[in-house]
Order: sequence, then structure tokens, then C-alpha cells
Amino acid sequence: MDSDKLREEGKKMIDFVADYWDGIRERKPLPAIKPGYINELVPAQAPSSPEDWSKIFDDLENVVVNGATHWHHPHFFAYFPTALSYQSIMADILSGGIAGIGFTWKSCPSMTELEMSSLDWVVDLMGLPEHFKNSHDGPGCGIIQSTASDSTMIAIMAARASHVERIKAEPTFMKWVSETGAGKTLKGIFDRVKTNKIDDEASGIITPYFHDPTVFEKFVMYCSDQAHSSVEKGAMLSAVRLRKLKATRGFLGNYSVSKETLQNAIKEDRARGYIPFMFLATVGTTCSCGVDQVDELGPICVEEGLYLHVDAAYAGTFALCDEFKYLIRGMEHVDSYNFNLHKAGMVNFDCSPMWFKNGTHISRYFNVDALYLAHEYQSTASDYRHLQVALGRRFRSLKIWFVLRNMGADKIREYLRRTEVLAAEFSKLILENGKFEHFVPQHLGLTCFRLKNSTNADNEKLCNTVNDDRRIHLVPSTVQGTYFLRMVVCSQLTTLDDVIYARDVIYEIADRLF
Repeated sequence: MDSDKLREEGKKMIDFVADYWDGIRERKPLPAIKPGYINELVPAQAPSSPEDWSKIFDDLENVVVNGATHWHHPHFFAYFPTALSYQSIMADILSGGIAGIGFTWKSCPSMTELEMSSLDWVVDLMGLPEHFKNSHDGPGCGIIQSTASDSTMIAIMAARASHVERIKAEPTFMKWVSETGAGKTLKGIFDRVKTNKIDDEASGIITPYFHDPTVFEKFVMYCSDQAHSSVEKGAMLSAVRLRKLKATRGFLGNYSVSKETLQNAIKEDRARGYIPFMFLATVGTTCSCGVDQVDELGPICVEEGLYLHVDAAYAGTFALCDEFKYLIRGMEHVDSYNFNLHKAGMVNFDCSPMWFKNGTHISRYFNVDALYLAHEYQSTASDYRHLQVALGRRFRSLKIWFVLRNMGADKIREYLRRTEVLAAEFSKLILENGKFEHFVPQHLGLTCFRLKNSTNADNEKLCNTVNDDRRIHLVPSTVQGTYFLRMVVCSQLTTLDDVIYARDVIYEIADRLF
């Protein structure tokens, strides 16, 4: 394929995508396939000579589209949404076309600087603290991570390293190093440290200074028992203890961690000889869209010396609207904050902004300077590789830049408000026949409901039958042993008629089963 062929076939691909969107209502949200379906459509061996592009294009429907779950179908009500816009698609085309890898400023200056500027736009639009801005005089900064899971992992490692550094700076630690034989190696490391690692020339072993396992052996972090599964994975991979705090019904009638619960946990764990170092708050839990009140929990973290990270993956985007500003109360106490524009912000996956109160300090914990990455501007320019696990990165900021310029923030706000209105309508509709009840009050685009006077098995049977029917798609969840169904307004194509249709399908199947 040459540039002329790219122009010809590229136009066909754009038409294919546009036609897919125009005709998505004619499909069902879930495909009628079983695992391994691809084996009948794709040869076991790769071709040794090139195939004509037209043949590949002809396979798209059977191999790809017919085997896809259609996340943007107006009857897709599962998980949380994944955002999309034509402007974002255009940005991904340009990003793929440039094909740059922006690990340092010099490796792609426009990638770095447009990311810095576009994230400053988002700070202003959402009303986040000024110190999060890349253009602010202080040490704060913003970066686009791939996912909220990545951001959680980064936050845990940053919090862990920061607390290791704090402990090693305390006189009691130095006294222990001096007096115990076990501490001799650490004393040598401490005395000689100039960067974030020490090379043992004799053994070739590199000892991480900020990530020293001999120090964080007793570390414990906290999160709600409603926090996302990525928190548990992040703690596991970071080799720190995780204590899940029992959420109780409180703010908005939903499940969240109370300040008393956090205070008691810290007190108990210190009495046991553990070292609390972090609390991870969730704003918009996956199970029920509950909100940990950062304005109440933040001061406790500051007083107790805990790093505070906020995961607002789904709910965060709603703070673009004035009526949802309660979602960002207490941000002045936060060390790092993350949400997914690619969930409700009309920006395609992947685009997960993350901000640090002190990014300059945090960047030292991820700094591994190889000579081949050095450049003459590294003392004055930003190198985003120091705030992520991976080295390479895509030109994600193009999506924010295109969407905000060509769509405008007001259009995104309109979509968010319409999402909430449709969810509120469904929350009323599902109660009309008297068979169902809310598990928690509807919040943002999510309604949690279950059969009245029912068992978990009853609700599981209903959910499985609804999904086997394939006219709509829902997923369930459980909170502290109670099973319920989740209905989330996801697609920008969803209308009130679609919400009524979902209610009717659920009623029909429930009447048939019970």
C-alpha cells in the first residue's frame, strides 16, 4: 500500500465506520457467538505472500464487527460507558499517522506541550485547583495516563516511595541503621545515595532507594470495600498491605467510607505495629456510584501523613457541570487525582488524565536516566516518562484538543445532563409495576435495582436471562452480599424510548420467570 492507495482505501474505511454508526440500531448489543468462533474464520497460519486489500476489507464484517460487543448501541446499558466522537476518531488517525513515541520532550515536542496545555484547559473547565496546572509556578502537573488502573498503580508506587523517603529521613530510622547489624547495608546505601538507586559494583545488584522493601514491609494502605479491583491489583504488585474499609450508607444514600472508619483503622494499625501510608478514595464506585467524601477524609490524611489519591474514573467528568461540583469538593487535600475522559467525556479510549500536587517530587521516584534518553533541554522541559511505568506514549492529547475545539465543552455538558435525566427516568420507570426496588438511589447515569422480596439467586437468574435474550445488555454487581442489577445510560444515541424499551424487556422477562 502506497500513499495513493491509502487515500483510496482510507476513504472506504471512514465510510465503513460511518455506516457502522448509522446502522448500529439494526444490530443487537451482544453478538451471538461462542468462544473460539474466530477459528472458523481466520486461518491457523499467517499468509506468506500479501493478500489483496479488498479481500481483507471484505472480511471486516464477519471477522470483526459480527464478533464485537457494540458498546455504543442505544440498548447497551452495561459496565460504565466508553466515550466516542468523530473528532476523537480523527485525532487517532493523525496520531497513528505521525507514529511518534513521546517519551521525552525532544522525542516529540508537540506531543508533550499540547498535552500540557490541553490538561490545563481541563483544570479550568472542571474547577480543579490551580496548582494542578502544568503552567502553574508550583510543582504540580498533569499527565494523560492510559487508564485509571495505571493511575492507581502509579499513585500507590509514588505514595510508597514518598513514605520510604520520609521514614529514612527520621532520626529514629538513622539510629536503628547505626545500631543494628541488619541496618549496615542500609546505612551504606543511605550514606552513598545520590539518585534513586545504588549500584553494588561487586554483585551487580541495583538497590532501589525510594522503593526499599526492607522499609515498606510494614506499610498498609486503605480503600473502600467498594473500590475498583485495580486497587487490589496495584497493592499486590506494589507488595504492600491493603486494608479494605467497610463502606456504610451515608452520602447520597450510597456506600462510602466514613471519617470515623478511616480514623479508627489508622489508630488500630499503628497499635499493631503497621505503618499507614495511603488512602485511596473513590468518587463514583463501579458497583453503585458511591462517593467517598474527600472534603471530610482529606483533612484526616493530611493530619496523619497519608498520601491521598482520588479515583474518579467514571464520575469525574460530570464535574464539568456546575450541579455536579460536589464531586470535586476537598481537592485541596489531594496528592493525586484521576478520571477517565474516555468514559463520559466524548473522548475515545485511551485518555485518562492524572494530576499531581507535587509532580516534581514524584517524578524522582520513576526517574531512570539512560544516556540514549538524554537531551539538551531536559533541565527545562517536561519528560513525561518520569510519571509513568511505560517509556513510550501515544499522542493522546490530540483527542482532547480536537474535541474541545470542534465540539466545545457545552456539548459535553449537554450529553452529561441528558445522561443523568435518562437515568432518572429509568429509575422511576423500573418501579412502576411494583415488582422492583432500588438498591441505592440513582446517581449520575447509574440505576441499581433488584426484585422485591427476592433472593440473590432470583436476581442472578433474571440478569442472565436478560443477557441471553440479547435485546439489551446489563451487568450485575454485589455490595456486602446483596446481588443487584445495574442499568447505566452509556450510548449518546440512547433516547427516552430506548430507556422505556429496556424497562419493558426487563418486565417481560421478569413476568415470564417469576
